[in-house]
Amino acid sequence: MPATRSTPDMIMIVVTLLLLSVGIIMVYSASADLGQYKMDDSFFFVKRQMLFAGVGIAAMFFIMNINYMTWRVWSKILLIICFFLLIAVLIPGVGLVRGGARSWIGVGAFSIQPSEFMKLAMIVFLAKYLSEHQKKITSLKKGLLPTLSLVMVAFGMIMLQPDLGTGAVMVGTSIVMLFVAGARISHFVGMGLIGLIGLAGLIISAPYRIKRITSFLDPWSDPLGSGFQIIQSLYALGPGGLLGLGLGQSRQKFGYLPEPQTDFIFAIISEELGFIGAVFVLILFSLLLWRGIRIALGAPDLFGSFLAIGIIGMVAIQVMINIGVVTGLMPVTGITLPFLSYGGSSLTLMLASIGVILNISRYARY
Repeated sequence: MPATRSTPDMIMIVVTLLLLSVGIIMVYSASADLGQYKMDDSFFFVKRQMLFAGVGIAAMFFIMNINYMTWRVWSKILLIICFFLLIAVLIPGVGLVRGGARSWIGVGAFSIQPSEFMKLAMIVFLAKYLSEHQKKITSLKKGLLPTLSLVMVAFGMIMLQPDLGTGAVMVGTSIVMLFVAGARISHFVGMGLIGLIGLAGLIISAPYRIKRITSFLDPWSDPLGSGFQIIQSLYALGPGGLLGLGLGQSRQKFGYLPEPQTDFIFAIISEELGFIGAVFVLILFSLLLWRGIRIALGAPDLFGSFLAIGIIGMVAIQVMINIGVVTGLMPVTGITLPFLSYGGSSLTLMLASIGVILNISRYARY
C-alpha cells in the first residue's frame, strides 16, 4: 500500500459541505411553515437536519481516516448485519410504518432505515467480490448470475417493506459496478428483459404503482389523486424563472406540495432560486461525480476502484432518479436528493460514504 497523502481530496470535501449547506438552508425554507403548523416550531425540521448533518460530518471525517481496506475485512459481516436488520424491520412491533411502508426501526426518539445501510453494505461486499473474482464476471453461471442473485434477494427483502425507490438504487448501483468490472452487455440485455418482466409484475401486483405509472404518463388525468404530486412539482418549477421567487418565497410549500422538505426539495430550490439556483446544485453534483470517478481511476487496487465507483454511482443514480421525478421525467418513487433532502438515515449514510471515498483519495494517484 503506497503512503497516504497529507490531505484527502479537498475539492470533494468543499463540494460536499456546499451541498450540505444548501440543503440545510433549503430544508428550513421548505419546512418552516409546516413545522410551525404541525409541531408549533418552525425550526423543528431544520434542527433535526442539523443534528443529522453534525453526526454525518463527524462520521465522514472519522471514516476518512480509517484505511479503506478495513471495509474489505468486514464486508461479509456488514452485509449479514444489514440482512438481519431487513428481517427485523418486517417484524410488527419492531419495524415502524410510515407512509405505508414498514421501513424504519425506532431507536429512542429517532429511527433508522435499514434499507439505506444495505445499499452501502452491498457496495462494499461487491467491491471485495469483484476485486477477487473479476475474471469470473464474464461468465453468466459462475460470476454474473450468483452475484445478481444475492442482489435480488436483498431487493426482494426491501420490496417486502415495500420500498421500490431504495431497492432500485441498490440494484442500479450493483449493475454499474458489474458493468465496470467487465460483465458482458449481452448478458445484461438478456437479464434486463427478465428484470422488466419482473418489474411489470411488481407494478401490476400493487394498484398504487399502476396509478403512479399512469399519472406519470398523464398526471392531469387524476389531478387530485395519483397525479397530484407531479403537477404540484411542475407548478413549482415553472414560476421560478431565471432568478426564482426569492429565498423563503415558495408558494407550493404552503400545503400544495406534500412534504416539500424531502423528496421534492429540488422543486422548492427551483421555485425560490430559479434556473440559476437549480443549475448551481447540478454543477455541484457534477463536480462530486467528476472527483469520485477520478479517485476511482487513480485508486491503487481493484477493491478501492470498485468501492469508489460504487459509492459515487449510488449518489449519481439517486440524484438522477430524484430530479427525474421532480421534473416529471420519471414516476414518483420516494427517493431523497443526496445531502439536500430532509432525512436522518439517508443523510448520515451519504456523508459516511463520502468519508470512504475521501480515504481512498489519500492513496489514489491522479
